[in-house]
Amino acid sequence: MNRKVQNMANPRHARVKTALGEVTLVSDGDALTGLYFPGHWHLPNESGFGIRVEAVTDEVLARTKDELDAFLDGDRQSFDVPVRARGDAFSEKVWAMLQEIPYGQTTSYGALAERLGDRRLAQRVGQAVGRNPVCVIIPCHRVVGADGSLTGYAGGLERKRFLLELEEPAEKSRSRLF
Repeated sequence: MNRKVQNMANPRHARVKTALGEVTLVSDGDALTGLYFPGHWHLPNESGFGIRVEAVTDEVLARTKDELDAFLDGDRQSFDVPVRARGDAFSEKVWAMLQEIPYGQTTSYGALAERLGDRRLAQRVGQAVGRNPVCVIIPCHRVVGADGSLTGYAGGLERKRFLLELEEPAEKSRSRLF
């Protein structure tokens, strides 16, 4: 596909279709700053998304769409698009930890809290995970309940299940009964 792609300096967004349904991608300067689903928990006010553009005309949004499609097709396990997630210091620390969870693996809110030095922070970790502004790219779907159960996901549990099954190692999926 021949497309003229430009790098824009101001906040902008595009709605794109993916295997997970429609998502809104938000960028500012040279970085992705948001990835949101319809009905997303903690959806920021759209006035902060900047102008609406076509993803194919924007360097960051086009790259994000391409990488996201390849990931959802099983052809990619990580993302290279620059990301800038803004939040309080605690949330940013949690989001950095999410990026360290390897593809195909999960962890729990409690385990993340322990890494922060206090298991009692599990609920606060859960709140930060739920406010991750760049889901999928910052893989909050890899955080599950202490017993391995699917727990809340800002994009909905069906999307979380899809992402976890996509990343599931072949030997584990062969042994699953469902």
